[in-house]
Amino acid sequence: MSSPSKRREMDVMKLMMSDYIVDTPNDRLNEFSVEFHGPKESAYEGGVWKVRVELPDAYPYKSPSIGFVNKIFHPNVDELSGSVCLDVINQSWSPMFDLLNIFEVFLPQLLLYPNPSDPLNGDAASLMMKDKKEYEEKVKEYCERYAKNNGKSAVEEEESGEEDISDGNYSSSDDEIPGRAEL
Repeated sequence: MSSPSKRREMDVMKLMMSDYIVDTPNDRLNEFSVEFHGPKESAYEGGVWKVRVELPDAYPYKSPSIGFVNKIFHPNVDELSGSVCLDVINQSWSPMFDLLNIFEVFLPQLLLYPNPSDPLNGDAASLMMKDKKEYEEKVKEYCERYAKNNGKSAVEEEESGEEDISDGNYSSSDDEIPGRAEL
């Protein structure tokens, strides 16, 4: 690799040529989103998330910024911002890793093996440690509510959701209980 920009292009192209749906608005290779499916045989199975990826100028020497766009219930994912707490991305990133590693290894392992002792979502961590069965039910509830795409890609789903908000079809209630999904 002769430069970080060539490596960035190669890694993004490799991701695009894989089975992932990648949306690059304005053909920018430093900020894009990827459709990510929950791992099989997990409470996240069947869920489809739009994951935002921001590549710093120094990528691959500096780690990408990763975040879930649609909500996910997980001890190591901030429910409001979608930020991910994952050591291999945040602290021990290496130029040996590429974007495929994130979507084929790191994120699936994060969902399969949460670390409730280092939470970004205290409610999810607490529930997981107190009542694993209830935690998994809440994960499935979130998947059903926020990560089922009914035939649309997660990218299309998010875009149509943005249109709904701008059309005034969005409603909110201050009476909702924080951390409690409505059905």
